[in-house]
Amino acid sequence: MERDQKSMVTLTDTDQVNVELILSKDASADAGKFTITDDKEAGAYELKVDDRVVAGLLYQETGTRVTLLASAVFPEFRGKGIAGELLSRVLVMLRSEGRTATLTCPFATAFLHSHPEYADVVDPIFPGNAHSSRHGRIR
Repeated sequence: MERDQKSMVTLTDTDQVNVELILSKDASADAGKFTITDDKEAGAYELKVDDRVVAGLLYQETGTRVTLLASAVFPEFRGKGIAGELLSRVLVMLRSEGRTATLTCPFATAFLHSHPEYADVVDPIFPGNAHSSRHGRIR
């Protein structure tokens, strides 16, 4: 992600996560403007709007498994469903590549519980928080 990360807002607060989850359905209207890049050096998937990084998802790779660590959105793009758009695109990409995800990011965990259509991407051996009792089990 851009090196000015202090202005990014990490999605860990329950209210932030809930707002992004609700609004992630609305972001699809602007989906044509979005592109995803993979900054392998930084270990971050980035969502760009008009060539500007607006959100990021930090990750670590272990073989074909990707641990989703933390998501962040620049403040002026919060509340627009950007984090949900980023996460759904990353999960579709992982699925298409035959890879799995381990969830440690609170937003990713909440997103998966709200979108069970991505449950097949969760690593069955190392699900991370995906099966936590706090959020219930993904079906």
